[in-house]
Amino acid sequence: MTTMAQQMPPAATTAATGAPATVAAGSEIRRHELAAFLRSRRERITPEQVGLPRGARRRTPGLRREEVAHLSAVGVTWYTWLEQSRDIHVSVQVLDALARTLLLDPSERAHLFQLAGATDPTPASSCAGVTDAVRELLDQLDPLPACVQNSRYDILAYNRTYAHLLCDLDAIPPEDRNCMVLIHTHPQWRESVVHLDESMRLMAAKLRASMAGHLTEPAWKMLVKRLQTESPEFRENWERYEVVVGRSKVKEFRNPHVGLLTVTHTDLWLNPEHGARMVTYAPQNAQTRERLERLYAYARSAAARPPSR
Repeated sequence: MTTMAQQMPPAATTAATGAPATVAAGSEIRRHELAAFLRSRRERITPEQVGLPRGARRRTPGLRREEVAHLSAVGVTWYTWLEQSRDIHVSVQVLDALARTLLLDPSERAHLFQLAGATDPTPASSCAGVTDAVRELLDQLDPLPACVQNSRYDILAYNRTYAHLLCDLDAIPPEDRNCMVLIHTHPQWRESVVHLDESMRLMAAKLRASMAGHLTEPAWKMLVKRLQTESPEFRENWERYEVVVGRSKVKEFRNPHVGLLTVTHTDLWLNPEHGARMVTYAPQNAQTRERLERLYAYARSAAARPPSR
């Protein structure tokens, strides 16, 4: 009697690699989907949205391929191959650059990485390492500003007062909630830091010290490359090769809602192995304490307001 296994033909394989044909077919389908997705996103972005002149002779809807390649710092031929479904390797650094150039929202960004078969190294809107107990503690610390950061300065969770300490943090996309990025690129965050130049130099030195154990990790390399591209101050400070370990420090912030705040920055380590820490800001004087209470009241009222349409 012939068994079912004997009746079934062996799985087809590709001639070049010997891999199952179904795997090869799946990869090809994904490449075509990735190419179509990139084209659709490119065609919906206007030159004005990315700071380029439209020009009188433009026929292509949206951006040209060479414009996307230039803005993402990749070769034109390489990007053309990507839109042609060629079988080429795409690094997470390039995917990150394309996501930013094409102004992808969080769902679109996740779709891009999934189509490319890659893991997005940037922090998501929620972090499994931030437990419910830690979130409860953050809330209990209000009106003292507090947040949870990792060693790369990604902001993983925060309370209501911290959400309005330096800018409207809720309005920042989760992948951009990084203290290094914000202090070097976000206008309101920069205006809120009283000693901006000193703070930027100190943070660059702290980042270099933290990076010693993560030199080959894509997320760290992506962060440094982005900062070098977007901030001349960071490039200058990074080339100093200064190293500083974390320490408590008195800081001054110029809050647009309540005025000058003088606070003591303290790190409470949650997971030293992975660099997770709770960052807290305690008031240095009675005036700051009263202003933090007013800031918390403002944050609560802002959270209760319906979103603008």
